[in-house]
Amino acid sequence: MSKELMTPRDRWQAILERKRPDRVPMDYWGTPEITQALQKHLGCETRHEMLKILHVDFVIGVGPSYVGPDLPSGVDIFGCRGRAVNYGTGEYWETVEHPLAKYQTVGEIEENYSWPSPDWWEYNGIPDQLIGFEEYPIAGGGSEPFLTYKNLRGQEQAMIDLATNPEMVHYCLEKLFDLAYRNTLRILEAIPGKVTYCYVAEDLGGQRNLMFSPAHIREFLFPGMKRMIELAHQAGAYVFHHDDGNITRILPELVDLGIDILNPIQWRADGMERETLKRQYGGRLVFHGAMDNQYTLPFGSVEDVCQEVRENLQILGEGGGYILAPCHNIQPNTPLENILTMYQTGYEEGFLA
Repeated sequence: MSKELMTPRDRWQAILERKRPDRVPMDYWGTPEITQALQKHLGCETRHEMLKILHVDFVIGVGPSYVGPDLPSGVDIFGCRGRAVNYGTGEYWETVEHPLAKYQTVGEIEENYSWPSPDWWEYNGIPDQLIGFEEYPIAGGGSEPFLTYKNLRGQEQAMIDLATNPEMVHYCLEKLFDLAYRNTLRILEAIPGKVTYCYVAEDLGGQRNLMFSPAHIREFLFPGMKRMIELAHQAGAYVFHHDDGNITRILPELVDLGIDILNPIQWRADGMERETLKRQYGGRLVFHGAMDNQYTLPFGSVEDVCQEVRENLQILGEGGGYILAPCHNIQPNTPLENILTMYQTGYEEGFLA
């Protein structure tokens, strides 16, 4: 077995700078339920202890402390009320009350609704969040505004608004992007030069095609995303772009906007073949993810998992530019043996000769 020569932060940085690390970095995304099950299985008291055992080059997320107005139970900063929805083996938090659903015009929103202020957060404590984690990559700031817009308006109405009420979409997304921008700026200023990446995301793809028209993406989302990307780059940080499903129709434009890391690489979605992505974008993107959790991790055999790790290392890792991770949060129905096999194989076979 080869010996590790780099810290997780240096390993990520080498990949991002197109240099050669000692081995392929690995990351972890999982639901609380599967994380607790792994911790118990491995006899770990903390998530960080578990990830160290698995040789995961995990990312430390930093952010401000909320000091704004008191919020009612179950209500977020935007006034969206949610509740935990049980799906059998775990829970997800779902929005059940949409505070802007009843309004028809921008004027009505301006009269009746107050947007959160960046002054609702305290940023001075962010440097302390790095204590003890100096050897790990840092994630700070970013944006995912249409996700919030769907919570504010309701998912169906939010999609209808794109075609029937564009003024409201522009107005709300401008508010949401501006809040994200100012929050990210203050995080970057609190720990200058320390943030590895900012998370600039939006779920645009489905299994077969985009869920939005390219024209709507260009009109409503690209200008704000470009502003966020430029902010990150000006601070010396990279841009991590999460975008599920088949996004091939707008991926060239996302690359031109300046994204650096593409996640999750759901290669079972139409058009997202790993070989094609590597051939077309391997010189401009770092690929993060690609361990399939639609079939391989939850339903495949140990041998299937080993084979997929090897394929990802060979295809996406050729010449560098790959961080091995699950395609999305590992779900509670995933056999622990498959998860352990993924990280064991990634560690044993990820060292670079």
